Amino acid sequence: MRCPGVVALIVKISLMAVLANWPGISAAAAENLYRAQTIVTGQGEANRIIGFAACLEDVLVKVSGALKLENDPRLDAYKSRAADFVGAYSYHDQMSGKPKRDEQGTRDRPYDLIVDFDDNKINDVLNSLGVRPWLSHRPILGVFVGMEQGSRQYIATSDARQSDLQRDSLLAAALKRGVMIVLPDVAALAKANINAAELLTTASSTLASVAAERGGEVVLVGRLKWDESELGWATEWRMDWNGRTHRWQLRGVTFDEAFRRGIGGAAQILSGNGDPG
Repeated sequence: MRCPGVVALIVKISLMAVLANWPGISAAAAENLYRAQTIVTGQGEANRIIGFAACLEDVLVKVSGALKLENDPRLDAYKSRAADFVGAYSYHDQMSGKPKRDEQGTRDRPYDLIVDFDDNKINDVLNSLGVRPWLSHRPILGVFVGMEQGSRQYIATSDARQSDLQRDSLLAAALKRGVMIVLPDVAALAKANINAAELLTTASSTLASVAAERGGEVVLVGRLKWDESELGWATEWRMDWNGRTHRWQLRGVTFDEAFRRGIGGAAQILSGNGDPG
């Protein structure tokens, strides 16, 4: 069900493995709020500087929870000198173990550039932007996502094979935004009589009960419907928080982007940075 134009995920991690090692993963996520990574070609300085700028924006959004900082023109001045905020960096060769393809060696090989930023410097940048670091407890999201493409409808789960792509994409989006998520399994959905067609109208208390069994503290509900005319997904999101129901939408995007915006929107609400646009 991967729709046209979707960018391949960099990291493929089984959600079941994450759940089996939940305490350690949660601690690592908290420690890595000031870390980001991106893809670069080779290890040359020019591409590294571009990578630093991309990672800086990701970290500012991740640390603050403020998705509204994404593409904010005020970041341009900081991104132009992103290296000033870097504490350390490293590379991971995506083609490690594979032979070099030409006489140019590693110049054209794809690498993951992993960047650790200086905590205090990032906090200072956020303060200058009028945004605070989100360093308090980050609730675990119980995520229920219904997928609809033509006659096919299903909910992304932690164990169904048809959910493999969505599961990996949701986890990647959560790691990018600095939050932890849990997904329901097929048996839990069947027991609670939850189905994709009626997901958006399912009682919040029912969803919360299923999520709580897996450690979820706040429920995020999404519905993605494939729009052939736009060659993208029409997306609706809903989350109840502090006595309010928050809703947001977007259209014509890949499901990778839809998940980043959905989980990022939830983070923006939970961090006190307002409703998603």
